[in-house]
Formats: sequence, structure tokens, C-alpha cells
Amino acid sequence: MTAADRIAAVLWLGTMLYAIFGGADFGAGVWDLLAGGSRRGVVQGDLIDRSMGPVWEANHTWLIFDLVILWTAFPGAFAAIMSTLYLPLALAAVGIVLRGSAFAFRKVSHRLTGHRAFGLTFSLSSVVTPFFLGTVLGAIASGRVPPAGNGDPIGSWLNPTSVALGLLAVAAGAYIAAAFLTADARRTTPSLVDAFRRRTLGAGIVAGGLAIGGLAVLRVDAPSLFDGLTGSALPLVLASVVAGSVSLVLCLVGDGRWTRPFAVAAVGAVVLGWGVAQYPLLLPPDLTIAVAAAPDGTLSALTVITIAAAAVIGPSLAALFWLQQQSRLDTKPEAVTGPPLRGESPPPT
Repeated sequence: MTAADRIAAVLWLGTMLYAIFGGADFGAGVWDLLAGGSRRGVVQGDLIDRSMGPVWEANHTWLIFDLVILWTAFPGAFAAIMSTLYLPLALAAVGIVLRGSAFAFRKVSHRLTGHRAFGLTFSLSSVVTPFFLGTVLGAIASGRVPPAGNGDPIGSWLNPTSVALGLLAVAAGAYIAAAFLTADARRTTPSLVDAFRRRTLGAGIVAGGLAIGGLAVLRVDAPSLFDGLTGSALPLVLASVVAGSVSLVLCLVGDGRWTRPFAVAAVGAVVLGWGVAQYPLLLPPDLTIAVAAAPDGTLSALTVITIAAAAVIGPSLAALFWLQQQSRLDTKPEAVTGPPLRGESPPPT
């Protein structure tokens, strides 16, 4: 394995981690949108805030990590992607900003109208942002980003493969978020376990259906990727199917206790399968990892920096998630749900 291959593997690992943790972050917003305004909906929203609040910014670490790796190790590919897919990337960036701002302002809004407006902005951004990020991945995977850049600004991401992956990104995020929230409900709000267990089951079925439909789309619209997924990456595809099926069975016959690790495995295997199916290409149909890579000195320096960053940041993130799972970061209910809203009685605590 060359230095460029190792860095590319790190890039795909970061993409997988963002699909899992960032996807769960976005998916929680989907469930916030569907929670409703009833008393039960308020309780569900409180669970989502408690689960996301301590870690929601950390989940986007992997997106920043991938961008830095991409523009440093593969600058030509980075330029090609940015000059072709600037529209969906800009829309996703706006969605991330609106989503984060709305999540913060909703907690301190004193008026019911403002609280609802910020909540709606947060929820809709949680749907729109992963969709556009999925269209970007679809454009790259289907070979619609020319290595020279400046590709079709519309057709590159508005096509069957991109739309299919955009929808799958939203559904997969909702699926893994429901699995995470089921586990968190067991720890903090047992009355919501069954509700989120059913959501995990429903979202998993939808995500699985979209994945199967996506393969049919790829067979017609991106045949080289389809061949890779049914060839060299087939073991990972099958692993995803098995892990996803086990998670759904656990939701159906049990209380969802062990659903989360299988949901993580199902989503992670899909992302890694894409990397294996596309290897050795970075930008299909003909830009390879070796050709796109920066000089060896840059790759060596980036390798050292990546190892140092993993040694410093990895334990910090692990400690953050561990503390969150142990409820060590929970704040008082009034700090989570915000002050009483004018025109509405305070939510239950």
C-alpha cells in the first residue's frame, strides 16, 4: 500500500465516521420534526436535546477532517469537486449554519412563535443538509465530476444516482438516530423506548428499501460503481445487509437493547463498500488515487500530523461520548428545555 493509498483509506474512514455520527445528528432532527407539538412530542424533543446537546458540534469534526485531508492530499480533486459541485455544497453549508443556529436559539427563545420558528428551521435543515451532501457523493460516485473541474453545475448533482443517494442519506441518518435514541431512552426516559424502537424498525425498512432501489438505479446510471459493489465490495455489502437485518429483528422481537451496534455496522459497511468498489479511482471514471495525490513529502507530513491528531483528539472525543452516555454531562431540565414560553405552559420535566 502506497502513502497515497493510506491517506485515501483515512479519508474514507473519516467519511464513514461522519456518516455514522453526523448522520445520527441529522437524523435526530428528522425525529424532532416528526415529534409533533403534543405533550409527548415535547418529551421526545427533550430526549433529542439531551442526546445531541453535549456532542452535536463534535459530530461535525469528521466533515472538517475530511475537507482538510482532501485539499491537502488530493488538491486537484478538491478543486474539481468544489468548482463543479459548489451549488449543493453551498446549500449544505447554509443548512449546517441554519441548523446549528436554530438549535441554539430555540433553547433561549421566550416566545412561542420564535420557539416554533427556530424548531422548524432546525428540523427542516436536518432533512435538507444530508440530502445535498448525499447528492455530492452521488455526483462523485457516478463519475460526473471531471478531473479538470468546472463540470455541469446542475446535471452533476441533479441526476438519478445523486437523488437516490440523497434520499438514502436522509433515511440512513433517521435510522441510525432512532437506534441511538432508543439506547438513550433506556438510560434516561424509559417511557420512550418502544416509540423509538418502532421508529428504528420503520426507518430501517425505508433505508433498506432505498438501498435496494439505489442499486437498481446504479445498474443503469452508474454501471461501473454497480459492478464494484457486486464484485470486490460484495462482502461489505452483504455485511451491511446482515447487520441491518439483525438490527431490525432485534427491534421486532426485543426491546432494541443491542440495536445500536448493528445499525452502526450497517451504515459503516455501506460507506466502506463504496470505497472498495471505487478503488483505485478517486474521481471516476479515470482519475486514480496515485495520479491525484500530492507530492510524497506532503503525504508524509500529513501522515505524521494525522497520527498526532488521532492521539490527541481521539481520546478527547471518546471521553466526551463516554461522559454523555454516563449522563455526566446532563444539565438541569430547565437548562435543556429553556425558559417557559409566553403563551404556553412549561413542558413537563
